[in-house]
Amino acid sequence: MWGCMNYFFPASYAWGNFSVLAVGIWAIVQRDSLDAIMMFLTGLLLTVLTDIIHISVFYPQKKYLTDLKRFSVGMAILSLLVKPVSCYFVYQMYRERGGEYTFNIGLVRAGQDRSSYEPIDHQDDPPQWPDASKSAQHPY
Repeated sequence: MWGCMNYFFPASYAWGNFSVLAVGIWAIVQRDSLDAIMMFLTGLLLTVLTDIIHISVFYPQKKYLTDLKRFSVGMAILSLLVKPVSCYFVYQMYRERGGEYTFNIGLVRAGQDRSSYEPIDHQDDPPQWPDASKSAQHPY
């Protein structure tokens, strides 16, 4: 909030950060939703990128840097530095809620463990003839 004090960042900075804050509140309130926590994590990661772009593009020149602007930019930079830590804690919350998104460093793929996979395309063929040990039921 203090990063938005001086209005030298565009409105997209405030909208991006406050909407991620709203999704974060939703993710905390709905404890059984994996989608909410994943949306919050994705939003945090996206705002890290957009905050870097906003700070680098809209940083004021030294002759226009007042104390209020310096404080506002400092708070925006502090927010940017704290976001990776927040992402780590949100990812831990995602794992606690049952989310499984593991990376396998040895291979190029990501996903779940497939060791308990059972193929369904090779099922046992049904017998061609009826079993003689079972007697046929009468139609009446």
